[in-house]
Amino acid sequence: MTTLSPLDPVTRDLWQVIAATDETPIGTVQTTLLLDRRIAFCRDASGAPVVWLRGAEAAGDAVDLAAVTERLPAITGYGYIWTSLGTPPAQLFPIPEYGEPDRVNMSCGSIGVGSSAPRIVENFLDMGHFPYVHTDILGAEPHTEVKEYDVEVSEERDEVLATRCRFYQPRAALSATEGIEVEYIYRVPHPFCSVLYKSCPEDITRQDVIAIFLQPMTAETTRAHLLQSMVDSTNSITALRRFQQTIFGQDKPILENQFPKRLPLDPRAETPIRADKSAIAYRRWLSQKGITYGVIPMAG
Repeated sequence: MTTLSPLDPVTRDLWQVIAATDETPIGTVQTTLLLDRRIAFCRDASGAPVVWLRGAEAAGDAVDLAAVTERLPAITGYGYIWTSLGTPPAQLFPIPEYGEPDRVNMSCGSIGVGSSAPRIVENFLDMGHFPYVHTDILGAEPHTEVKEYDVEVSEERDEVLATRCRFYQPRAALSATEGIEVEYIYRVPHPFCSVLYKSCPEDITRQDVIAIFLQPMTAETTRAHLLQSMVDSTNSITALRRFQQTIFGQDKPILENQFPKRLPLDPRAETPIRADKSAIAYRRWLSQKGITYGVIPMAG
């Protein structure tokens, strides 16, 4: 018998991403793993998501949705289907830019990663690896310094926010034609999701938005769902997706070779440096919220 990892109350009641809406055909069952639980899902005739704990259904089966009575909560947001094993909030965290009519919004794939969701969020917050992992795209030697930036944990918004993040990038986006110093803002509005705002090469008055929504399949395995909301009038969606997938493809082997796979919350477990301010704040926030899934909690 498989032993399920215990769920802390906060994780149980979160909205959890499970699939891109445009990759979920109407009337066709798909199955996945969420928080160690097997779930099934599809979209009904109106396109609304239907999610339930999986019984004998197999992917591709046709199911009489009227007979599915014990449904999990389900909504759509930012091009994805979300569900919860508990009692989630009324709405998802806001990304207002997604609703701007001239933006190119796209899902950029759902990629399995042999690491915990919190580990992946922490990597997403890390600028220090840009020159070494994303060489000649998001960074390049000798531009390796992570300049001083600000981090806050907002109780009102219930999120971690890092501002004044600046880093020289040879090709900050697919639309970039030269290297620039990019300004970043990082938000962590959900324990397993992060949203990045960065300078837009096409319009200096606006910001491109890149988000990573993480589906914790188990405490040490994850599906990473990628979103881009771009101000880009020249490149195709296919090219924009490929660019983002290239970036994440460079991160994937690094993540899968980190040990331990679960994120230690004790600040003494891994030696922090100045560049890790956002990661330190994120770990403290998870600890204060009582998150235990996918992490190694502080002793005591």
